[in-house]
Amino acid sequence: MKRMSPMRTALAGAAVLLTVGGLLATSAQAVSALPPGAVATAQVRAGTPAAHQVVTFFEEYRRAVLGTSGEQPSDVRKRFLSTQLNFRLDAWAQDHDADPVFRAQNVPVDWSVQQVKEERGFASVRLTEFWDGGGSQEVWFTVRVHDLKIVELNDHPAF
Repeated sequence: MKRMSPMRTALAGAAVLLTVGGLLATSAQAVSALPPGAVATAQVRAGTPAAHQVVTFFEEYRRAVLGTSGEQPSDVRKRFLSTQLNFRLDAWAQDHDADPVFRAQNVPVDWSVQQVKEERGFASVRLTEFWDGGGSQEVWFTVRVHDLKIVELNDHPAF
């Protein structure tokens, strides 16, 4: 068996690291360049339990609105939202003739989520919706931390 010199071993190791590093960097760039709705979902970007809960709710609600889950949007809302919030969202939908969760008449094609603040047992989570053809809007969720129930949904932060 032929032995490699220490210099060749070091060069071979460096080449492997550069190749792997380049592949990882390329993968990261590819994920960030994905078209809306592709593999890298908002769930990947949700780093806290409250943000993850908002993502889970939003994805399940979106599938229900699109008719791809076999569940009604109202059923999804009942599982994730407080009764009081559900009541207020029904009123909002009637007043604005739009979906009360999306805050629009259409369905966003992609979204991102970030927990912005947590205090006194509540987390403020910003969800940014991205629309087909461009444009975005923010919807703010307030999540009760101890049970991860969504208790508020607004066009601006609750706190």
